[in-house]
Amino acid sequence: MLSNADILTLLPHQNPFRFVDEITFVDENSIEGHYTFLANAFFYQGHFPSMPITPAVILTECAAQIGLVCFGIYLLNLQGIPFDNKKWPLFTSSNMQYYKKVFPGEKLFVRATKTVFRHGKLRCTVEMIDIDKNLVCDGQISGMFV
Repeated sequence: MLSNADILTLLPHQNPFRFVDEITFVDENSIEGHYTFLANAFFYQGHFPSMPITPAVILTECAAQIGLVCFGIYLLNLQGIPFDNKKWPLFTSSNMQYYKKVFPGEKLFVRATKTVFRHGKLRCTVEMIDIDKNLVCDGQISGMFV
């Protein structure tokens, strides 16, 4: 069985497009992790220069890296299928709702719960909260390993 650190070692995303600091919990039904959005991140330069906020697409990417890719790596391993450079994760769909702005320097927590996982396809419900437990966004995300 993979450890939380092993999962991060296998995560194919790298800086500046890696939005996972730590996986804090994972089992066959759910995963939890977090990421702190660095003040010097590339996307703040243009979104928006006078008042930088984290783009919704980046929030979705953070949720997908934790809730689909990291979770999928773990679930594949449970099935005896090692994750390697021949199995790339593909994001296939999302239905997200956003509730508050996220500013540079904020730490966010992601929890994803498996809805279905079969034949390398994963669908989850996901929620993202801030350090004060305010809901930032939630919804459903799907992906597959091909």
